[in-house]
Amino acid sequence: MSRMLRASAIMAAGTMVSRVTGFVRTMVLAYAIGTAALGDSYNAAYAIPYSILDLLLLGVLSSVVVPMIVRAQHQDPDGGRAYEQRLLTISTVALVVVAAVAVLAAPLLIDLYTVWAPGSKRFEVGVTLARFILPQLAFFGVGAVAGAILNTRDRYGAPMWAPVLNNLVVICVFLAYVVVGSGGGDIDKVTDGDLALLGLGTTAGIVAQAAVLIVALKRVGFSFVPRLDVWNARLGEMTKTGIWTIGYVVVTQLGFMLTVNLASSAGDVVPGHGISPYTLAFQLFQLPYGVIGVSVITAMLPRMSRAVAEERFDDVRAEFGSSVRMICALMVPVSLLLMVLGPAITVPIYGHGANSVADAVYIGNVLQVYGLALVPFSVFQLLLRVFYSFGDTRTPVFVGAGTTAVNAGLMVLFYSLLPARYAVMGLALAYAIAYALGGVTAWWLASRRVQGLGGWTIGMALTRMYLGALPTAVLALAAVWVVTTAFDGLGFVNSLIVLGVGGGMGLLLYLAIAHRMRIPEVNSIVGMVARRVGR
Repeated sequence: MSRMLRASAIMAAGTMVSRVTGFVRTMVLAYAIGTAALGDSYNAAYAIPYSILDLLLLGVLSSVVVPMIVRAQHQDPDGGRAYEQRLLTISTVALVVVAAVAVLAAPLLIDLYTVWAPGSKRFEVGVTLARFILPQLAFFGVGAVAGAILNTRDRYGAPMWAPVLNNLVVICVFLAYVVVGSGGGDIDKVTDGDLALLGLGTTAGIVAQAAVLIVALKRVGFSFVPRLDVWNARLGEMTKTGIWTIGYVVVTQLGFMLTVNLASSAGDVVPGHGISPYTLAFQLFQLPYGVIGVSVITAMLPRMSRAVAEERFDDVRAEFGSSVRMICALMVPVSLLLMVLGPAITVPIYGHGANSVADAVYIGNVLQVYGLALVPFSVFQLLLRVFYSFGDTRTPVFVGAGTTAVNAGLMVLFYSLLPARYAVMGLALAYAIAYALGGVTAWWLASRRVQGLGGWTIGMALTRMYLGALPTAVLALAAVWVVTTAFDGLGFVNSLIVLGVGGGMGLLLYLAIAHRMRIPEVNSIVGMVARRVGR
């Protein structure tokens, strides 16, 4: 527990700064180009490289590459160094080719991800931005492989801190656009020079992020020697294991493609209620998971893989149970606060410049619905790592396919039933329901794999956490009611008051109650923070 806390704390600190600067980044984005037509075009172009990376690399990294690197470090005479060099070489060459092809195929990609007619202003602007943004595929992929190698050496700091530099670069780019750009948030006035600044500036951030990770690799003694001896890269083993992971990512990306298409359709009917609100709300929803969940999972997977390799299944169960309780100790109150304080969170962040307060409130409404999904989504991701630690990448495909199918069906249902102004909120609700059902299925299958996951113990721990968090939710609701009644709505200052009382004091109230209830994970976190402050 203490070792996981220390490793998770290092990563959480870096991720927290990364997410805070990410907040500033999205704030400046909304201020500069808004959430209407130009914002939708940018966010559609920005989403495509991440979807391609998920298909080709990022899903395989967590499920296949990390366990294979760990095995190479244990089994190869050179500690896996040659294998790591081959992996980095092959991924670099492959991703440069993919990036070049993607740039050429930008019109097709925009057509796949939106309902915009070719030749329309949104479509053409999206294609132009995509051509400037898609080259980041090569740099992002190389950085991801470098981060995976660092993680297997228990070096978590650089992969968590490198995105901070990316955010700072892009923040400067959008501020420069505000100063020198001629289009503002008006898609009809934006020039090719404005689009080049936005697109190339976004790519420059990823280049800086990759450079930090390469430097970090050199500092841990990794010497990069290009190796093109593909026959020694164990690609057959990787393909055999990774084909199922790629299948899982394909399925989830088909679901994402449907989501973006439905959101873009809603945005055509009601400007400001399309892709941008979905994207910005989803980024905020991912913040708690990114700070807390990813940090714990990144530290957990290599240790769980080692425990499986050594057939220490009791340690696998213990590692999983400890991870779930540690994540949920903070996710539970945060999820309730998101459901209550959504608009109060988004108005100070997005209610400026090219974006109106009403647009920001709608983003907050979407975030409120996403709050329902926070705990189920986090537990679902932990459960997938149980299968990955066993080298089982097939089961997550079927679980993911079922979850995505349910999500897709619910999205289409809610989109057809709800007015366009509520369509994106319906997409968020479908996401929450699908991951709750997917989590139940994944739990049942994972429990069979390891002869039990300690469900009763984890269930009782979660019940106590929710009971401890209820007063926090009540305090947040009271803060919203008092401020909106007294000051007639949520403005910038009013939202800060609500966040200070309902969010800040609410979390302190939860920590105090959880401490009195002797919830061990909260006590460990409080104790660690107290020791840090006392030094």
